Amino acid sequence: MLKINQTIIVEGKYDRIKLQSVIDANIITTDGFRIYKNPEKRALIKKIADKTGIIILTDSDSAGRRIRSFINSCAGDAKITNVYIPKITGKEKRKASPSKENTIGVEGTESDLLLDVLKKFRVTCESKRHARKITKIDFYNDGLTGGERSAAKRKYLCKKLNIPYMSTNALIECVNILIDYDEYKKLLSVM
Repeated sequence: MLKINQTIIVEGKYDRIKLQSVIDANIITTDGFRIYKNPEKRALIKKIADKTGIIILTDSDSAGRRIRSFINSCAGDAKITNVYIPKITGKEKRKASPSKENTIGVEGTESDLLLDVLKKFRVTCESKRHARKITKIDFYNDGLTGGERSAAKRKYLCKKLNIPYMSTNALIECVNILIDYDEYKKLLSVM
């Protein structure tokens, strides 16, 4: 499985599922055009882009190009790698009919082709640092889940990291992108 250091931005959850089957990377969805009305997600993408760099991998249709352009403008001067899948006629297996432009997107692209495209665009495929990851068990042991004040502690952590409040699973993923285990423990020690 290909390990990618940068965070990958895709349009939807099915794109994310497809990529997770072939690569090891942090993947965030824009939820399609909802990114336009979600300033918190845009701020999160900007923060992650500044920290790890991002790879934008949207569909090759007009909607994908608009979303890609919008993310590029939101991320500013951060390190951005734009990766493009070829425009292939067809439809995704889960859909009853083809898209408006009669092309498949990231979710419908063959796994081998996705890997080839990522390698072609020279994404960083070095070994990820082997630092200890923060887990759900850490959150539980540190009182961020399962306790009376858990929500307040998660809100505190979000505030300290200057990120929007989010679900526990999303927060764990985001924390692992932004800080390492030692920084996490240090933040909690002043709670």
